[in-house]
Amino acid sequence: MLEVVHQHIIRGREVVADDWRVLRLEENEAPEAVAVPEGRVIVPLSVWLAQKATLSARAELGVWIAADERFEALKGDAGRFAVIAVDFPKFSDGRGYSIAYNVRKRLAYAGELRAIGDVLRDQLFSMSRVGFNAYATRQDRSIHDALKGLTVFSETYQASVDQPLPLFRRAARDAKPEHTDIGAGT
Repeated sequence: MLEVVHQHIIRGREVVADDWRVLRLEENEAPEAVAVPEGRVIVPLSVWLAQKATLSARAELGVWIAADERFEALKGDAGRFAVIAVDFPKFSDGRGYSIAYNVRKRLAYAGELRAIGDVLRDQLFSMSRVGFNAYATRQDRSIHDALKGLTVFSETYQASVDQPLPLFRRAARDAKPEHTDIGAGT
């Protein structure tokens, strides 16, 4: 089943038109038997793996990874995709964050990494930290409101894809302590 094209997505830090379609399989549909339509299509990982010989000839193709699939299946192929998407089946499922981080770090993917599925404003800042740079938010919510989720925080403490150094390594340490006593103090 071909999903409706999102009219708009967030790419980088702006709302832009989107002409990619996401292919989702029906419950009993076999990945090797599904017909992949022409045009900009993001196919399930299982379809890519089953039809790799045929689909490799396509210039504009994307692939999406389900939360219960292994990103390692794209090793050696990641760079050929215009888009790699990670599906969030529900808001509370955080496995996609780990997948995105590993696609960026272990597969060294530098292209568009898109969050799809149950994607809400509250997730965008954390998603950007692990490497996502595009977001197909839920269509029943305002995409312009969701865009504000990328600027909720001005500083981060932990290291991640977007900031490899933790705050304590970035902060200036010029101030001298009042005393060096580490005991109860006097």
